[in-house]
Amino acid sequence: MKKTIKVSSQGATLDTSRRNFLKLSGIGLAVAGLTLVGCNDDDMEYMENPGIFDLGSGDVGILNYAYALEQLEADFYTKVVNSFYSGISNAEKEILTDLYHHEVIHRDFFKAAISAATQNVLPTLEFQYPNVNFNDRASVLATAKALEDTGVAAYNAAGKYITNPTYLVVAGKIVSVEARHAAAIRDLINPGTAAFSGDDVINANGLDVAKEPKEIVMAAGGFIKTPFTWKEQGIN
Repeated sequence: MKKTIKVSSQGATLDTSRRNFLKLSGIGLAVAGLTLVGCNDDDMEYMENPGIFDLGSGDVGILNYAYALEQLEADFYTKVVNSFYSGISNAEKEILTDLYHHEVIHRDFFKAAISAATQNVLPTLEFQYPNVNFNDRASVLATAKALEDTGVAAYNAAGKYITNPTYLVVAGKIVSVEARHAAAIRDLINPGTAAFSGDDVINANGLDVAKEPKEIVMAAGGFIKTPFTWKEQGIN
């Protein structure tokens, strides 16, 4: 059974040469490990619906799924930093710019890694923000909070589907950065409170919540324009 969803433009006008300052230990080196891992022929063709991309199954499907989410976050922060909301402080501007650079790195990393392992690479996607006012602080931060919380929950649930240990290690590194993002945004909204690790995202066992792909799609659906499909196996 297939499910069809609509899941950015990847252009950015800010100079991304600042990547060297980012504290993403091991992510760059991990590309080398990922490029050594190929895929089976079964992971290559899923175009049962003409003109609609299929994520694939197994590890390839999970990597494409993560790539879609990173495209969304990178696109959102690109729009934020290229037209900061009115009255933004220098401190908030610096935080949002750092998040922008992180998400662009994550997006570009997944594109390079998947391209090295398979021909089944998710294309550049289009997104929409019908209910977001990019000139309003509350609107921007609320959207950032939703995207970051969703991203963390998505990685937490997707990890169990990954079979290649190299992929799993890299996913663990990235989700830890995404969790820092979520905490930073939550602190901007409610500074000096416990909201940075609120009960809505941390369960009774002190662990981040995990959400299955179908839940993530429901949460992100309002932003998604480009349709794609996936197989039940791996992502369901």
